[in-house]
Amino acid sequence: MPLPTGNVPWPPPHLRPALDAMRTWDTWWSGDPDRLESLYGGNTGYGHDLKAAQFAGGVVGRLARWWWGTPTSPNERRTKVHVPLAGDLCAGSADLLFSEAPKFTVEDDPTTKRLDLLTDDGMLATLQTGAEIGAALGGVYLRPVYDKGIADRPWLDAVHADRAVPEFAWSRLAAVTFWRVVHEEDGQVWRHLERHERGRILHGLYQGTDGKLGRVVPLQGHPATEGLAAVVNEESYVETGYDGLDVAHVPNQLSRRWRGNQQLKDLGRSDLDGVETLMDQLDEAYSSWMRDIRLGKGRIVVPDSYLQSAGLGRGSVWNPDQEAFAGINALARGDNMQLTVAQFAIRVQEHRDTVEDLINQILRSAGYSGQTFGLGGDVAVTATEVVSKERRSMTTRGRKILRWRPALGHVLEALLAVDKAVFGGSIVAQRPNIEFEDSVQEDPLQLANTVDVLRRAQAASTDVLVRMVHPDWDDTMVQKEVDRIHQEQGMAVPDPMQTGDIP
Repeated sequence: MPLPTGNVPWPPPHLRPALDAMRTWDTWWSGDPDRLESLYGGNTGYGHDLKAAQFAGGVVGRLARWWWGTPTSPNERRTKVHVPLAGDLCAGSADLLFSEAPKFTVEDDPTTKRLDLLTDDGMLATLQTGAEIGAALGGVYLRPVYDKGIADRPWLDAVHADRAVPEFAWSRLAAVTFWRVVHEEDGQVWRHLERHERGRILHGLYQGTDGKLGRVVPLQGHPATEGLAAVVNEESYVETGYDGLDVAHVPNQLSRRWRGNQQLKDLGRSDLDGVETLMDQLDEAYSSWMRDIRLGKGRIVVPDSYLQSAGLGRGSVWNPDQEAFAGINALARGDNMQLTVAQFAIRVQEHRDTVEDLINQILRSAGYSGQTFGLGGDVAVTATEVVSKERRSMTTRGRKILRWRPALGHVLEALLAVDKAVFGGSIVAQRPNIEFEDSVQEDPLQLANTVDVLRRAQAASTDVLVRMVHPDWDDTMVQKEVDRIHQEQGMAVPDPMQTGDIP
């Protein structure tokens, strides 16, 4: 299927619901209060018409009913506080998956060495970035890229879900078009479209407007794409060297809101989906807490004559460092010469309980345990206790691994194929076996006690015990360690049944 040729709407209209949701998730993920106010209309300046706007219907009324949709009153500074929990949540999701690099193994020895070289070149950072993007936007795309002017090998690149137009067949990615804006000027928008199909990548440059793709222009028409003109053939595509699609789609979790939409149901679900209102209320509760602190500053109301005179006809002034004094215009005689103390209560416990409950509810709804994010104290516990307390997080991690493992295996096979086609070599493009590391390390003392009990009970062989203590060792290393243990314990004796004839 070729790239679009007409002046079609862009992005495609059928993606509009998903892109709107991704825009909301991206705003919370960014943690920018200005973007939150812009998203919910809090900076539109309704002023005294705020109440009318909150009772209005449509988009205006719906957004105005959010706390971030409440505009700041005239002549007042913004006092809203944002708690960046969304960013912490998405980063924590990535840490659960890729705090340690996965193990990739293949059968062919030259391919193993080449794969080790490819995966050591910053791939873990790319996987961590991709996992955080996927947690925020509901999914991420991985593709192999190369540039002979930069490196002598290809590498993986993560593409954000809001810059892709995917096509699915039986819930599997069949083709995808990535797009980016390369230039904007005087209402004109230049877009580069990169369509990935089986065995090839098509490139196109378009000059249009903000909502329309526009007309096709030569790739040489912009510095961002002129280098591609020397790579593509007369049909504007380049062969990948891989028989299948060289892109892998990693959905974050099963989509809920679009399960009945055949065009959107395979996009995936963000970790922030469904908790937006709770995060809005969390910011409101925390801002109320900070407001109590501001109002709780002690003030002593005194007549103006008690303050420092600024000179004849200039009134009185006060030192802002003397926060205990606040003047009023009153006569400094008789009963008016009195001091009034103003001290509001700071409801610390009530606000703390509310904030903690909202945070726990947000984490629980997103599929994580509070212990994963440092809630519940830093008391040292064993690995078994950690897994028990973080069971919900471990379950969510396991669900995500089920989606990451096949996608990662597919794109690494494509990476090997591209490497062989572009850079040569004797490697064999094959799908590697992928093993994710345990996110919780066993306590060495507890592990040693377990091994000792199993050994004394004669419930496990030396080989099994060595593998328990050193799960990262291969068969050769394990066998050498078993032989050394047997040698030290005097167990390395020949089998009498194998030494010759029995008299």
